[in-house]
Amino acid sequence: MTTNFFDLNNPAFWGIIERFGMNLFFLFLLLRVVYYRFSRKTNYLFGFFLMGIVIFFIGAMLKIVAMEFQMAIGLFAIFTILNLRTISFDVKNMAYLFAVIAISVLNALDMKGKFPLLGVIIFNILIIASAFILEYLLTKKDKYTTHPIMYDNLEMLKPQNRQELIANVAEITGYDVKKVRIRRVNYKERVAVLDIYYET
Repeated sequence: MTTNFFDLNNPAFWGIIERFGMNLFFLFLLLRVVYYRFSRKTNYLFGFFLMGIVIFFIGAMLKIVAMEFQMAIGLFAIFTILNLRTISFDVKNMAYLFAVIAISVLNALDMKGKFPLLGVIIFNILIIASAFILEYLLTKKDKYTTHPIMYDNLEMLKPQNRQELIANVAEITGYDVKKVRIRRVNYKERVAVLDIYYET
């Protein structure tokens, strides 16, 4: 990077803008076309998109490719720790987060003279296509959508109250709940994490 990087006549500046547009396009395919199509969840879309944008610009402003790969490894480690500490963040959403990081870092790399742009595009397509194929193959037989919730009425978790629990959760969430699975119970704080299964 040169001191006049933000000069509109600087080709490096426009190179980053072009790669940013490409990054947004592939993030849209991954998150809106694949993730939202199968999960119908909107609560993580904003965070995923913004995280991808921020990570792209962090990577794009670094000069040395080796440093960019180190940054990617560091980001993976940091977000893994954060996500493991987040109760309602399941493995599937974590996998999508890693895909967002991978795509954004990949598109941020300035690989001129080292790796062809077509190869970067192919890698993007392979990540998104893999997510779509896995979603289709693994979820097409599952007629229910699942979602974790926090529940504070531990008395309702007794086996004899199963039907009352389903009815109560359906009333609280507004979903047509068909099944409830207890993920874990915190007796100290008197709260439980439930996986609810409902028809969309």
